[in-house]
Amino acid sequence: MEKVNAVGRRKAAIARVIMGEGNGTITINKRPLEVYFPSSILQYIVKQPLATLDAEGKYDIKVNLDGGGYKGQAEALRLAIARALVKVNPEDKPALRAKGFMTRDPRAVERKKPGQPKARKRFQFSKR
Repeated sequence: MEKVNAVGRRKAAIARVIMGEGNGTITINKRPLEVYFPSSILQYIVKQPLATLDAEGKYDIKVNLDGGGYKGQAEALRLAIARALVKVNPEDKPALRAKGFMTRDPRAVERKKPGQPKARKRFQFSKR
């Protein structure tokens, strides 16, 4: 199997994944998964697509992660891994879609409007 590329995004985070045959190592920005995401919950989020397909020890994954916070980065990486797995084997798509791993979460920060302090907040109204 040749290498497979995929991209996942969430909020301001972008995860670029290169996946190939291997023994299951996940390297994020040249650091192991356990070092980059010390939280076991975030490690679980990243590994969800692999656990769904019982492919945890089959692929080596190299990741370039950029932008956003740690939660957004973990969810962007989950989407990228799911997309890469579908490129490898298209028959896996229904199983991943049923768990919600193939859907890009469109929620992002709303832009600040002119004449207001924030996106929805207004300056205090004074009648006189």
